[in-house]
Amino acid sequence: MNPSTVRTIFRTVAIAEAFSWALLLAAMFCKWILESEPFGLHEGGVPVAGPIHGGIFMLYVASCIVAKLGFKWDAKTTVLALASSIPPFCTYWFETVADRKGLLSKPVEAPASA
Repeated sequence: MNPSTVRTIFRTVAIAEAFSWALLLAAMFCKWILESEPFGLHEGGVPVAGPIHGGIFMLYVASCIVAKLGFKWDAKTTVLALASSIPPFCTYWFETVADRKGLLSKPVEAPASA
């Protein structure tokens, strides 16, 4: 797969995962703290936001595996990418750091030795 496409997909899904965290946290805030149902959504919107976040989370895990194979990440980088999906908004942090460090670009091929 084209490294540019993998990079774009990974970055898009990482940012979407962070936004879905925000959506889920807002819904949980409405349900548990405000005890309200904004826009008429049952249980503060958690039954809507939860599956959205869960689906994007699964896409993020899949995009991490594709990025690992495409960019030849080591085990440490892969585990860090996957672990960043657990705390809220950390996928955005990982994506930013990985892009700065060149982890989202085509791996440099080692020259053939004679």
